[in-house]
Amino acid sequence: MNNKTKIINLGFVNVFLIETGDGFVLIDTGVAQKWPMLEAELIKSGCLPDKLKLVLITHGDFDHTGNCAQLQRKYNAKVAMHDGDVEMVRTGVLIERKIHGIIGRLVMWMGKREIGKFDRFQPDILLQEGEIISMYGLTLKIIHTPGHTRGSICILTEGGQLFVGDMLANRMKPGLPPFIENEEDLHKSLDVIKRLDARTVYPGHGKLFSFEVLLSIK
Repeated sequence: MNNKTKIINLGFVNVFLIETGDGFVLIDTGVAQKWPMLEAELIKSGCLPDKLKLVLITHGDFDHTGNCAQLQRKYNAKVAMHDGDVEMVRTGVLIERKIHGIIGRLVMWMGKREIGKFDRFQPDILLQEGEIISMYGLTLKIIHTPGHTRGSICILTEGGQLFVGDMLANRMKPGLPPFIENEEDLHKSLDVIKRLDARTVYPGHGKLFSFEVLLSIK
């Protein structure tokens, strides 16, 4: 059975709030400009500062990490991410990537335009490949999936929820992201997640889709 998960759409990016036995875990945080919307959704869900146990970051891009510093300050939240993307969030400097299509160009342009508003931060916890997080009332597995960025991760719950960040997207149809740091790594990562025991894919952009559909992505 899946944990109770709330999908919070912050404009063009999804963040996910998982209710645990004694609080909440947040996956990604959206852009800094959407802080009022994110905070309103947290409060509406009963996720007050003493209830937010952990913030998990799928990768270091500004649209997924933009509210981490606010959550550290206001919620005293612990932020966890893979060390491969720590330099991005410390400096606010976007990494160079190969861009595919109009959407990729638009997102990269937005990133460079908004970078001055990025609230840099230092993560509290560094995650490792294969790490199991079995506190906070649920069990999560961390899968290191470089390609979109070198520090990208996917997060798998016991109930088969697979949170993929920007490794996959579903804006028009499920597929690979519009910009990629390392295509060889991305396809290796895709092979890795195809071997997981998952049921539903939760992308950072677009709608949920079934794991069966993921298996057809090339």
